[in-house]
Amino acid sequence: MPFDPEPLLQRASQGDAASVASLLERYLPGLRAFLRLRAGKALRARESASDLAQSVCREILEHVDRYQYRGEAEFKNWLFTTALRKLAHRRAHWNTQKRGAGREWREADRAGNDSAEDGLAAAYASFATPSRHAVAREELARVEAAFDQLTEAHREVILLARVVGLPHKEIAARMDRSEPATRTLLHRALLALSELLAEPKASGG
Repeated sequence: MPFDPEPLLQRASQGDAASVASLLERYLPGLRAFLRLRAGKALRARESASDLAQSVCREILEHVDRYQYRGEAEFKNWLFTTALRKLAHRRAHWNTQKRGAGREWREADRAGNDSAEDGLAAAYASFATPSRHAVAREELARVEAAFDQLTEAHREVILLARVVGLPHKEIAARMDRSEPATRTLLHRALLALSELLAEPKASGG
């Protein structure tokens, strides 16, 4: 049976932390994918998406009382807006570290566990069609590299539509566009990504 979040959302709006935790567990793969893709190459090399996702979830659970029931889209909006704030905070942190004398940026998990997670591969498969061996780090890294080359608008509409899973009405409101415009934008964004992924890999020296 398809997942019905409504009972959990209703209880979450009444301050039930267990229901919020169940919702977070449900959305965790998409949250990790969102964090990796929205982070960009520089931050992705220095921060684990799994650690960031745990931090976002902790913040959500600490502020359960802030959630008011308005449906699944509103809960997702709260979750992923919190994720964006977390990324902004970590960028500011690393920029400060970079400016500090004698300090070096750490390399988090350039080849770490994030890219090996089945959940991450499944999330990427919602908007890209890498090879059958998409779970391999190099294949997921190729999707990320292509995603990084998209325009800001193309990245945002793909994330909101395919990773976050917002309806076009919500996407249109967030991006200050009409619903038909967001549908057209998504089509063009997916086409651009497909073309980038279709480009032959550079052969090794």
